[in-house]
Amino acid sequence: MQPDSVRQDLCNYMKDTKALKDFLVTSRKIAIITHANPDADALGSALGLFHFLKEAGHEVYPIVPNSYPKFLDWMPGNQEVIAFEDETAYASNLLANSDLLFCLDFSGFNRVKEMSDAAAGAPAKIALVDHHLNPEIKPDFNFWNDKATATAELVFDLILELSGRGAVSKEIAECLYAGIMTDTGSFKHPNTSSKVHRIVADLIDLGANVNKVSRLIYDTNSLNKLKFLGYSLAEKLQVCEKYQLAYFVITKRDFKKFDLEQGDTEGLVNYALSIKGIVIAAIIIERAGEIKLSFRSVGDYAVNTFAEKYFQGGGHKNAAGGNSGQSLKETEKVFIELIKQNILKTKI
Repeated sequence: MQPDSVRQDLCNYMKDTKALKDFLVTSRKIAIITHANPDADALGSALGLFHFLKEAGHEVYPIVPNSYPKFLDWMPGNQEVIAFEDETAYASNLLANSDLLFCLDFSGFNRVKEMSDAAAGAPAKIALVDHHLNPEIKPDFNFWNDKATATAELVFDLILELSGRGAVSKEIAECLYAGIMTDTGSFKHPNTSSKVHRIVADLIDLGANVNKVSRLIYDTNSLNKLKFLGYSLAEKLQVCEKYQLAYFVITKRDFKKFDLEQGDTEGLVNYALSIKGIVIAAIIIERAGEIKLSFRSVGDYAVNTFAEKYFQGGGHKNAAGGNSGQSLKETEKVFIELIKQNILKTKI
């Protein structure tokens, strides 16, 4: 027998699904938004949902706070995406006149940065589809589940509930596959469940070309990015065996030296985590007037609580991020001291 909490969550999910289905009987103006610096899960979920809702006869606008890596440009519908930072007035007007606002892959309006006021102030009903901990948004339709491996998984489930398997086109399948593949670390992360593999099998049957998607995301590197990777591994990698820690510090000068584009540092932190004996990895990046941190861990070391407590961030148990208001040098110093004092003493 299922626990009462599980049964209640299932009951609420079914109730919200029916309510959303009833709401979508009428043609609606719908905005789909993601967190800032959207990754493959955020963008894949948004475009997968975009195709589904557009095919159902709705007026749909995918809106992101800012630009995203070029290796995601291949996604079907990419040309329809509106970047708030580039088209602020137009995007703000769309948000102000939408009937429904889908919030994908984030659960607090602070995650959409400069778009937060326009999004939070929109009069539309809100549908939340997310898998991050501690949601702050109070939606009208709630599809939050922290047990899901990716928001793309939740979007797939939602489409099946609303319209059935026949509503998943090849374009939708490839967008959602990209989100699931990347958020599971190509199915290596501990969150990779048997359900995920069943969903992926379904997406393949529905037309997803997994070889193509994988190649477009992982095997379309620029020469500068590969040179930067070699430089980072040779010159920037710091290993603290005593604390089972490895990390990178990337400066504005590094970005300029290799003419890096957005997304060129993605995945670098995983090389640090791959070192034998390392259980915590990080990358500290200085760029565009801010210091960003990304954390990875293995086993019982919960970097999400660390990021939330000390760096105004959050995320998942083994993958999280945050920000620092201090200088790059001071941030590195504080980070190392916090590691010494806290994270290796804290198991969840």
